[in-house]
Amino acid sequence: MIYNFDNVIDRRNTGSVKWDKKDEVFQERDVLPMWVADMDFPSPQPIIEAIKQRADHGIFGYSTMHDGYYDAIIEWNQRRHQWSIEKDWITISPGVVPALNTIVKTFTEPGDKIIIQSPVYYPFTNAIVENGREVVLNRLQLENGRYYMDFEDLRNQLDPSVKMIILCNPHNPGGSVWTKGELQELGEICLAHNILVVSDEIHCDLVYTDYKYTPFASISEAFEQNTICCTAPSKTFNLAGLQLSNIIIPNEDLRQKFLDAVSRTPLQLTNPFAIAATESGYKRGDEWLEQLIAYLQQNVAYLTDYITTHLKAITVIQPESTYLVWLDCRGLGLEPEQLEELLIKKAKVGFNQGYTFGPGGEGFVRVNIACPQSVLKEGLTRMDKAFQELEHTSQSLSGTQNN
Repeated sequence: MIYNFDNVIDRRNTGSVKWDKKDEVFQERDVLPMWVADMDFPSPQPIIEAIKQRADHGIFGYSTMHDGYYDAIIEWNQRRHQWSIEKDWITISPGVVPALNTIVKTFTEPGDKIIIQSPVYYPFTNAIVENGREVVLNRLQLENGRYYMDFEDLRNQLDPSVKMIILCNPHNPGGSVWTKGELQELGEICLAHNILVVSDEIHCDLVYTDYKYTPFASISEAFEQNTICCTAPSKTFNLAGLQLSNIIIPNEDLRQKFLDAVSRTPLQLTNPFAIAATESGYKRGDEWLEQLIAYLQQNVAYLTDYITTHLKAITVIQPESTYLVWLDCRGLGLEPEQLEELLIKKAKVGFNQGYTFGPGGEGFVRVNIACPQSVLKEGLTRMDKAFQELEHTSQSLSGTQNN
């Protein structure tokens, strides 16, 4: 089946956070939303058909997983990532973020330190701070257009109170697909200092040509036993609204502690549509995913060419994965608040502002390119017009001062 990702679908008035809450989020009307991480594309047709079939049954009582669900996850990881996992390792959560909060509370104590590598997905910080733990920042280093881990800085910050690291693999927002060598070095440090690795691998299926995703836990048995891996079909197949994630925990003791924690909450509950969609996606979603990745790479190329030609003060951090592109806007010479106002008030585009991703994110923005290319073009055109007006205003002021 050939999918048409150029088709523009009106998502307004569907309860879409991305589209129906944009006026509230950006405090401005007519903003083009290119922020929250879901796609403006329909999910794969086999998933839609599976949901319809489940709806036709007509009974939607309390639901649980069955062997076909687990088999789909196991086969997908083996087929796509050469990672052999077992049924017993798979636990569930309505999302990665709720799981992270449960993990932080279960495996650390108030006052313990947890490492994150900023700039990084901001709910990591929230999960640490809001649960009374302390953030340790191991800032990533941007070199030649790619983010790298700073292992020297990491070693310098370790002490006995550091109990956990929340890893983003692949990285959001920087787009780096960590190499096996990078993960190996990180894992050895964590083993040596008894630091539990919690690896958010939700973007793992969206990796571009010439790059290779390595599941952190797959590297060695020692890593496997020291890792909690957070995965989901939500980014892969655009299923965020169905709220189902798979938390893979090979270590039996860690898994039982997590299960004991979720048994005291509603986290173990799910809905029949999420189960049907996940199973169908992992069994029959390869064709759609391959076409999606090819289309996203076209959007990256278009965005890069447009910015290189028209918005020369901005640098595209070339993504190795994800449909979230990190733009370095520091060349504009604007303060973060000025950049935000320019984009929202003048350009009328809604991006995620870089400063929200923590230290190192100031002067950057994150752009969601999982949209028809015509929508991407509209957003870039709006930026170009606003920046031309800014440049014209700056030149006029300069001329006035010189006179």
